[in-house]
Amino acid sequence: MARVAVTGGSGKLGRACVRDLVEHGWDVVNLDQHPSPDDLAPHLRLDLADYGQVVSALTGVDDRYDRLDAVVHLAAIPAPGLQPNAAIFRNNMLGTYNVFTAAKTAGIDNIVWASSETVLGLPFDTPPPYLPVDEEYAPRPESTYSLVKTLEETMVDQLCRWNPALKATGLRFSNVMYVEDYAAFPAFEADHTLRDWNLWSYIDARDGALAIRLGLEREGTGKEVFVIASPDTVMSTPTPELVQAHYPDLELRRPVEGHETLLSIDKARRLLGFDPRHSWRDHV
Repeated sequence: MARVAVTGGSGKLGRACVRDLVEHGWDVVNLDQHPSPDDLAPHLRLDLADYGQVVSALTGVDDRYDRLDAVVHLAAIPAPGLQPNAAIFRNNMLGTYNVFTAAKTAGIDNIVWASSETVLGLPFDTPPPYLPVDEEYAPRPESTYSLVKTLEETMVDQLCRWNPALKATGLRFSNVMYVEDYAAFPAFEADHTLRDWNLWSYIDARDGALAIRLGLEREGTGKEVFVIASPDTVMSTPTPELVQAHYPDLELRRPVEGHETLLSIDKARRLLGFDPRHSWRDHV
C-alpha cells in the first residue's frame, strides 16, 4: 500500500482528497495544524513554516510511519483578502518551498500541489486573451495570492531541473464546492456579474479529489499544470449566451455548447484521464 501525506488534509478540498485516497487504497497521513472532523486518516500537527518540522514529518515519525511515497500539498491561506498581503506571501510561498525541498531530502519524487485558477488572470477585470481559457498563455496574477501561485509554478520548473526524477503536478483548481453550497447557485441568474470573475466556473470537491489522485498516478517526470474545473458552469443561462453578452469581442478558439465551462479542462482530460462526474444540477 502506497503512503501519501496530505498537507491541509483538514481543509475543504483536503477532506475530500483524504476520503478519496483512503477509499482507493492509499495509506494517508493528514498533516495539518488542526485535526479533521472526518477522522479518516491519522493526523499529525504540523507548522509548514518550520522547515525542521516539515523534514521530520516527511522522513518519518516514531510510532506512526517510517516512509512516504508521495505528497499532496494543499495547505495554504486559501484566497486573497483573508490576511494582509505580506502574510499571505510568507505563509504560502514558504510552505510550498519547505514541502518541495523537504520532499527531496526524504527521497520523495511524486508531488501534487494546489495551484489556482487565479493565475489565469482572475478576477477577469482585464479580459483573458481568448476563450475558453487554458494552460497555454502566460500567468496573469492580479493579487498577492495569485502572485504566489505563479511563483510556485516557476519555482517548481527549477526544482524539476535540479531533480530530473521529480514528478510535480500542479492543479489550477477552480472554486471548490460541496453539495450544500449548491443551494446558492440559482440566485446567480438574477445577476450574471456575481460570478463572471471566474467565468462562472467551479469544481465539485469530489471531482477535485479525483484530479489529485490522477495526478499522483500519472506517468512520467517533470512539471505539468492542469486547469481543474467542473465541465459545466454555475449558470442556467447557456454558455454561448454568456459569452455573447459579456465577452462579445474575445476570440473563441473553439465552439462551446450548452452549459460548458469556459475554463478548459481539455488538457486534464487528455493527459490525466480526468472525467468529472458531479454537477450542481444534480442537487438543486
